[in-house]
Amino acid sequence: MDTTDSAVGLTLAAVDLGATSGRVIFGGVADGVLRMKPVARFANVPQFLGESMHWNIQSLFAELSTGLREAILRSPGLVSIGIDSWAVDYGLLRGGELLGIPHHYRDGRNLRGVEIVHELVAPDELFTHNGLQHLDFNTVFQFAVEAESGFLNLADAALLVPDLIGFWLTGQMRTERTNASTTGLLSVRNGDWDADLMERLGLPADLLPALVSPGESIGELRAPVAERLGAVEPIQVTAVGSHDTASAVVAVPMEGQNSAYISSGTWSLVGLEIDEPVVTEEARRANFTNEGGVDGTIRFLKNVSGLWLLSESMRQWEHDATDAQRSSDLESLLAEAAAITTPVAVFDPSDGRFTPPGDMPTRIRDWCCEHGIDPPHTRAEVVRSILESLAAAYAQTIATAEKLTGRSVETIHIVGGGSQNTLLCQLTANHSGLRVLAGPVEATAIGNLLIQARAVGQVDPTSSLDELRQVVRNSFSVTEYLPV
Repeated sequence: MDTTDSAVGLTLAAVDLGATSGRVIFGGVADGVLRMKPVARFANVPQFLGESMHWNIQSLFAELSTGLREAILRSPGLVSIGIDSWAVDYGLLRGGELLGIPHHYRDGRNLRGVEIVHELVAPDELFTHNGLQHLDFNTVFQFAVEAESGFLNLADAALLVPDLIGFWLTGQMRTERTNASTTGLLSVRNGDWDADLMERLGLPADLLPALVSPGESIGELRAPVAERLGAVEPIQVTAVGSHDTASAVVAVPMEGQNSAYISSGTWSLVGLEIDEPVVTEEARRANFTNEGGVDGTIRFLKNVSGLWLLSESMRQWEHDATDAQRSSDLESLLAEAAAITTPVAVFDPSDGRFTPPGDMPTRIRDWCCEHGIDPPHTRAEVVRSILESLAAAYAQTIATAEKLTGRSVETIHIVGGGSQNTLLCQLTANHSGLRVLAGPVEATAIGNLLIQARAVGQVDPTSSLDELRQVVRNSFSVTEYLPV
């Protein structure tokens, strides 16, 4: 990543909102190389209001606006902004005004939504409509709760988080396709809103705005917004793979069809890039999902929890520590965990008990005791147990994906924050018996910027995903791990 003070040629801005932090990064492509420069990073801390868990969307918008203002100040030639975020969550609007504070996907209300939906549409039939892995927090279940309470009836529009940010910037309501595919309301067959499913669930057919594909323009900054951000020339907001995993997969430097990817962060998204959805009963029982990717691809994957388990464990142990102390402690624990030579407990990281925030070490111990397994006793053993369990789940998921698709995987690419965890990467190689290539770290922002670069002509507008990935290979190095 470029670390100089020069902003020459950095005319694109990526707004990347993760489940625990957000960032604004600007960049640009010249001579087949992507240069990037971080502008702003900020925490994304949920709000607890009574028994409900929410996103502090107003704070996020203020922080990203500050980042965009700085990007425009440092790069007056900025021409495009792309926005990505986590999936499934949304804001309800009426007359363009936000109704309430968006709920967090970890909020406990979702189980009631599952009951409501499955009373109307059986799980196996639902899968034939949307092709999605069952996750209690999918938008369709959240909407069911909103409808039962009557709150949904107050809204005339629902916008997923990146689309909500785009609306506030441009005044245009659109729903980007890759994120739309995570709602459970997009047809896996034709890629349009499933009006029949929405009718059966009693959901308003016009609640979700028209679809837009990655690379299309959403609109220019509206005049008051441009003035507040200090923009003198028009700046367009460009649709990217607004589900952060869709953008991250664009930046996976894979070649050919013998690669699997793991987008590793708070969550781990493990799977393959394919051309057609797999909606067999075997895929449903294996709890795989068919989510939309950039350029009409399918992200055939499974959500396998992630480093959330580690961060929540650290929070439990060091809730009074500063961020610097927490980072230092984690480094020490990782070193101790790497030195362990005796077997540790391997548990199921996708068990629902690990989804809500809370005391992960105790939950891990309880899971192990319930399954007749000796639990980890020291903090280092808990860390090693988490990483061993994630790596084992990754390996099993990839092996299952091979069987379901007929593909043969030779290389696993790990991108995102988890690519920096050397122990996790090595354990993944060990459990899978496959070569692991780790990096780049900022895959989501890279994919975001590359789609913008193609849209504005910094790379050939007809470039394929393979050609965009060549830019990634030109620009970033990877680290190889071999099984031992």
